[in-house]
Amino acid sequence: MSTYSIKDLEQLSGIKAHTLRIWEQRYNLLNPKRTETNIRYYDDEDLKLILNVAFLNENGYKISRIVAMPRREIKAEVLRMTEESLAQDDQLHALTFCIIDMDEEGFERVFNACIVKLGFEQTMLDVIYPFMSKIGVLWQTGSITPAQEHFISNLVRQKLIVAIDALNQLNTGKKFLLFLPEGELHEISLLFSCFLIKASGHRVVYLGQSTPQEDLRMVYRVHQPDYMLTVLTSALSSETTQEYVSSLSAQFPDTQLLVSGYQVIAKDLVFPSNVRLMRHFADFKEILGEISSVAQEK
Repeated sequence: MSTYSIKDLEQLSGIKAHTLRIWEQRYNLLNPKRTETNIRYYDDEDLKLILNVAFLNENGYKISRIVAMPRREIKAEVLRMTEESLAQDDQLHALTFCIIDMDEEGFERVFNACIVKLGFEQTMLDVIYPFMSKIGVLWQTGSITPAQEHFISNLVRQKLIVAIDALNQLNTGKKFLLFLPEGELHEISLLFSCFLIKASGHRVVYLGQSTPQEDLRMVYRVHQPDYMLTVLTSALSSETTQEYVSSLSAQFPDTQLLVSGYQVIAKDLVFPSNVRLMRHFADFKEILGEISSVAQEK
């Protein structure tokens, strides 16, 4: 069982620690445990309760009404509302429960319900990516464990692979070479890019995680892609990111390079003429639209 500080509860629920303490004192909402050194902490059941209370409170329930409800009634009402809702925050709430419990069945239920309502692409854009951003922050602050982050990431990765395999049409558009630099293992954005490219009728050569530059050059010579796409999330240092981008530009001067990821979005870099920055997936969809428009004109 995991343990949480009150700051962790604040991060996960969105309720300020000061407010949580008031609710604890006024309504006896929580009963924190104490370590041998008298440090207060909370367990999984406390976190689930606070998440449910926060959800109902955000949806118009007064705290005085919530605390008067039996725990099972609180849970049942939250489940009912999340199953009926299309609101992004409600789906993020449901997915947060899945990561706490490492609940694969719950994830499947939420994910499939979103696909029915929104379709695969919008589920990724409107629900999964905001959720992945949220858990990235929670992982960095220690509010969730690496195991919990890996659990959800691998479930999303599996969904993307299945969706890509389902795009079995014969594509005849432009050719894209997709890769991550050596040491880079965060593959979800690259996989979703692959899905968008194939769904737009273009071809993909997918190299995936941690691609050595020598292998990249060899594949480039064989396939001569029209575009190369990479996502720089964490493998490179701030000092080497500019060097890596400039090196790619120099090695592949005849190809349009598309780059994205935290290491390039959050940094003040100089991009050569054949390198294009994508800050959001909306930017990439715009690029795919431009390519399709040019193809139609020809």
